[in-house]
Amino acid sequence: MAYRNPTPTVDIIIEMRDRPFRPIVLIERLNPPHGWAIPGGFVDYGESVETAAQREALEETGLTVELIEQFQVYSDPGRDPRQHTLSIVFIATASGEPTAQDDAKSLKLFLPWEVPQNLCFDHDRILKDYWNYRLYQIRPRLQIPG
Repeated sequence: MAYRNPTPTVDIIIEMRDRPFRPIVLIERLNPPHGWAIPGGFVDYGESVETAAQREALEETGLTVELIEQFQVYSDPGRDPRQHTLSIVFIATASGEPTAQDDAKSLKLFLPWEVPQNLCFDHDRILKDYWNYRLYQIRPRLQIPG
């Protein structure tokens, strides 16, 4: 019997603690789907989600991050056009000079009013939830389908 299960991923909202207003890091994806995205990727077999988050942040941005908290899990079956994934989203901080690496075409720091419109996956929803949390301390509410 073959099982079809969602694939675990991590996304890391990186706040640059050494910059005014703590902008966040977004990458422009080199591979499809193209557009801007929160740094992240697939969890490797035998790896914890925390280790995966630190690894993916380093691989895509060159930053060693400090994980602050596990923010939320996003699991809508349509969130990734390639396959059914679920993402454990972390909030992290870092300092230094981020650089686009691995599968990042480019990288930029953004404040809330500068975030681009062409975000991949469900990252528009994730960032809306994050900004509400960061600016107003309002945690996202559970959204149960159906």
